[in-house]
Amino acid sequence: MEGHNKTLVTEFILLGLSQHPWAQVPFFFFMLIVYMVTLVGNSLILVLIWLDPQLHTPMYFFLSNLSFLDICYSTSSAPQVLVNCFREKATISYKRCLVQSYISLYLGMTECLLLAVMAYDRFVAICIPLHYTIIMNGKVCMKLAAASWTITLIPVLIPVGTPQKCLCGHNVINHFTCELQVLLKLVCSDTSDSEIIMWISGPLLLVVPFVFIMATYARIGVAVLHIRSAQGRIKAFSTCSSHLAVVSIFYGTAMSIYLRPQTKSVWDQDKLISVFYGSVTPLLNPLIYSLRNKDVHGALKRTFAKAKSVYI
Repeated sequence: MEGHNKTLVTEFILLGLSQHPWAQVPFFFFMLIVYMVTLVGNSLILVLIWLDPQLHTPMYFFLSNLSFLDICYSTSSAPQVLVNCFREKATISYKRCLVQSYISLYLGMTECLLLAVMAYDRFVAICIPLHYTIIMNGKVCMKLAAASWTITLIPVLIPVGTPQKCLCGHNVINHFTCELQVLLKLVCSDTSDSEIIMWISGPLLLVVPFVFIMATYARIGVAVLHIRSAQGRIKAFSTCSSHLAVVSIFYGTAMSIYLRPQTKSVWDQDKLISVFYGSVTPLLNPLIYSLRNKDVHGALKRTFAKAKSVYI
């Protein structure tokens, strides 16, 4: 009987806000604005760093990696969320759903490591300034960036997926997009192996980088207090506070989802939190890093001045 009750799942139904139709139109325009600003903001940072020689430093090299990552992260889910807002029955194929869940997981874990690398860069710049150019040379920066993009492939490539034969025909996902944790909630067979891998990779790629970042900035805080120049202290605090704001927003929302006891149900607040770290955080990163950053302001002015001189 058990074998007859299992049916092959070829597609999933994404509920999204279908249970709250009154919220679909406001949510659509909210997501549209967030996605467009994310693309424009992060693309602008990439262009400025590429065009302006004064931004060809380790800090902005890692920031360009973060901007590119945020464009990919947001694009992996936002377009589908926008399309599904007005679909009577939002469906996604099994293979596409699985691919989306792994891409989202990979990009999220990569951002965790990249933020830790950026913290290390600031630590060297502030705590060991005389050796900064030697320690953070071009080869080291390339290796650190490459490590952030490749190490996270390991847990993604480990088979923690949801075989079709284990889904028992249940194909309704109470979410906006496909996430691996949500898919595992649909599995009716034993998922202990997948949960063990998730519990190992979660702390390693969430908690360890977060603790490293906090410890690094504690050291930075002590070093900044010993800077004699008031202007130097303000500049150091301004740069570090921007990074800490990004870290707090991203890690706070991600940990609230991935490091708490899991249940078989998905609450509406979980869906909203996932939208926040998947779509809103990529929007905030360029704003946080550019609004209080004089180097970015200067690069923007120089770029516009060059463009104006070319067309006049």
